[in-house]
Amino acid sequence: MLNSLSVSLCVCVCDSDMPMEKQAVDRARAAFLSGRSRPLGFRVQQLKALGRMVTEREAEIAAALKHDLNKSQFDTLLFELVGLESEIRLAVDSLAEWAAPRPVEKTLVTITDQAYIQPEPLGVVLIIGAWNYPMALVLQPLVGAIAAGNAAVVKPSELSEHTSGLLKELLPQYLDQELYPVVTGGVPETQELLRQRFDHIFYTGNSAVGRLVMEAAARHLTPVTLELGGKSPCYISPDCDLSIACRRITWGKFANCGQTCIAPDYILCNSSIQDRVVDEIRQTLQEFYGADPKVSPDYGRIINQRHFSRVMSLLDGCTVSLGGGSDESQCYIAPTVLRDVSPHARVMQEEIFGPVLPILSVSSADEAIRFINEREKPLALYIFSADNKLIKRMIAETSSGGAMANDVLLHYTLDSLPFGGVGNSGIGSYHGKHTFDRLSHLRGCLIKSLAMEGLNQARYPPMDPGRLRRARFFMQKRVRSHCGGCCVLAVFSSLLALGLLIALLVVLLKGK
Repeated sequence: MLNSLSVSLCVCVCDSDMPMEKQAVDRARAAFLSGRSRPLGFRVQQLKALGRMVTEREAEIAAALKHDLNKSQFDTLLFELVGLESEIRLAVDSLAEWAAPRPVEKTLVTITDQAYIQPEPLGVVLIIGAWNYPMALVLQPLVGAIAAGNAAVVKPSELSEHTSGLLKELLPQYLDQELYPVVTGGVPETQELLRQRFDHIFYTGNSAVGRLVMEAAARHLTPVTLELGGKSPCYISPDCDLSIACRRITWGKFANCGQTCIAPDYILCNSSIQDRVVDEIRQTLQEFYGADPKVSPDYGRIINQRHFSRVMSLLDGCTVSLGGGSDESQCYIAPTVLRDVSPHARVMQEEIFGPVLPILSVSSADEAIRFINEREKPLALYIFSADNKLIKRMIAETSSGGAMANDVLLHYTLDSLPFGGVGNSGIGSYHGKHTFDRLSHLRGCLIKSLAMEGLNQARYPPMDPGRLRRARFFMQKRVRSHCGGCCVLAVFSSLLALGLLIALLVVLLKGK
């Protein structure tokens, strides 16, 4: 009895000395190893609970986002919650199909066997969210983690402190507290989390921090998904309807005060249409936000004063055509357009992530393609043109995480498309089934019978040219599998194929 008490006291002391971040990870791993996150019924129940949280706590979520980024209730729904609700419904409706064994093509050697891919959970996933869309960019990866049967440690951004605090409060009320803990805090807490071993790390943010995350993950050979950003170019061809093009670009650029990773970062266009582009954007801004965007309920704010100063410093040495006004006390920067920007200007050296839109002149689509290819691969490429051949050419001759023609941002909303970067703009992709697959191990499985050993003689020594010829034939001949060998039709198909196999074997043996 005394020994048991001593052990209990020791455990309590050790736990009290253990960092809270490690405790959360250890509890999540123990909960995962218990197996309770694996049954599909449990996953669906947790996903539905997350959906209820989004619906029932919409007002609180909107209030938190208003505090953090001055987001209107309309923008909260449009940019944060509608897509999240769609992801949850898709996962609930499709989970049985996603998690089912996936039959694969077989060879004559394996024609009677079961060959399939079995998605299985990775284990414990770390999700490090971003502050610009602090609900969607935390909870969308969580949907995939839950659907795939993982445990997940959730780390919201400390910069969006009201939303971070709300997630800390709400998630334990709706989800399994041990499987899906929320860890809040700043850099020290994130560093402590990154010291722990995870089975996958999902980070959304900038490339500088992404490198640190990848470095930390490498110590444990942990795979990563890095959703980063970059300078997403927007080419406007002179042949397009400039009024429509500028309307759509203005919406995508200045939504959330420009703090969107796939916002058009800069415009490339011929000098002959530059004045018209500026004028169309001016008219659209007036329509969207009125004479003074500062008092518009639909115009946001920069997240904090540090980022305010960073964005304002990017204007140095540039010609301001529209906007340029600011109010540091409110972290307000007016929608701003810069013209005749040099490729060497400071504003062109880093992702802007604010309401500043530079316009650079190019003489042709050829020059635009060269300009894009001389720089890091962006997260998105936007092309506005009435010429479908030009659109296809620009997509074919450049590289980016995603590409969209004649609109902006909307490719993000289509969950059948993978969303992610390439090169400096990220590693891996997600959304819908792509998130499920990204956070699953797609395990290759082959189940053979111990019967019909005679068919294996062609691969056993002593080897001779005849045996090698037969082995090559049976190993290279491919056969489509429809049911993984698990249904009645597959059994009959396999028996028929077996008959053909034996007949072929007899022919080959006679020809030896």
